[in-house]
Amino acid sequence: MEYDLNAVRQFIKVAENLSFTVAAQQLDVTQSGISRAVNRLESQLGLRLLHRNTRNLKLTVDGELFLKRVKPLVGGLEEAHQELLEYGLEPKGSLKISAPSAFGRVVVMPIVAKLLDEYPQLTIELVLTDRVVDLVGEGFDAVIRSGNIQDSRVIARPLKAADWVTVASPKYLESYGSPKELEELATHNCMQVRNPATGQLFPWTFRNNEKDADFPIRGSLVVDHGDPLVEAALLSIGMAQLMTFFVEDYLKDGLLTPVLNEYARSSTPLTLLYPSARHRSAKLMMFRDALLEHWGGRECE
Repeated sequence: MEYDLNAVRQFIKVAENLSFTVAAQQLDVTQSGISRAVNRLESQLGLRLLHRNTRNLKLTVDGELFLKRVKPLVGGLEEAHQELLEYGLEPKGSLKISAPSAFGRVVVMPIVAKLLDEYPQLTIELVLTDRVVDLVGEGFDAVIRSGNIQDSRVIARPLKAADWVTVASPKYLESYGSPKELEELATHNCMQVRNPATGQLFPWTFRNNEKDADFPIRGSLVVDHGDPLVEAALLSIGMAQLMTFFVEDYLKDGLLTPVLNEYARSSTPLTLLYPSARHRSAKLMMFRDALLEHWGGRECE
C-alpha cells in the first residue's frame, strides 16, 4: 500500500503539538488543508489516529503506535535528503564547536585557521572551556571532551588519547636536582591547577605497580588552568604535570625536561561528539575529517 508521505509529515506535526492550528502555523499551511491530509491518511490506513472534539485533541492507541513507528523513519528520510543536497558542496555557514581550553588552543586552533583559509564562506565559533557544555541545549555542532564518554544520544568519534608528562626547566633541575623516585617529590615545588567546577586541586597522578594512583605533593603556585603552568615551568618556578601536547615543542627545544617518565600516568581518552541529526552536515563532516587527520583515532559509531 502506498501512503502520502506529506500527510504522514503533517500527522506527526499535529501529534507533536496536539493541535491542528499550531501544526498548520509551523508548516505554513492552512488548518483545513492539514485536517484533510490527516483524514486522508486515516482512510488509507483504515484506522482512527486522533480523537477530536471541540475542546481537545489526543492520540488514539493506534495513533500513538503509528507515531512511534513512523517518526524516526520520516526523520531518517529528511536527513538523507539533506545529505544528498549537501553532498559535494563547499562547506558554508556557521559551525559552533567547543573544546577543552588547552587542547583547543594547541590542537584545534591551527585546524580552524586552515579551514577558514580554505573555505571563505565558512564561519566558526570556537568556545574553549574546561566546563562540560550542553551539546544540544547550547546549540553546539560538535564538542571535544576528555575522559570516558557514555551517551547513547550522540555520535562519538574516539580521538587519539592524550599522554601525560611531568616537566621542569633545566635551570630548575640544576638548582634542585632531578627526582628519580616518586618520594623525592616531597622536596620539590609541584605546581597545581584548581578545578573550577569543584574548587578542588587536581592531584598529580602516577602509574606505579601497574596502577594509576594520586600522589601527595606540595607547591607554592596554584592556577585555574594549564596555560600559566607552562609559563611558570619555563620561568623555573617549579615542576608541572601536563598533557604532553601542551609542552611538546618546549621538550623538543630543550626548554623543558621530562622527569619520572617511568611513572607516567595512563593516557586520557579524547572524544569528538556531535548530534546524530547533524551526522551528514557538510561543514561538520569537513571539520570531523580534518580533526581525525590531524589527531585521529579509532573510528566507531
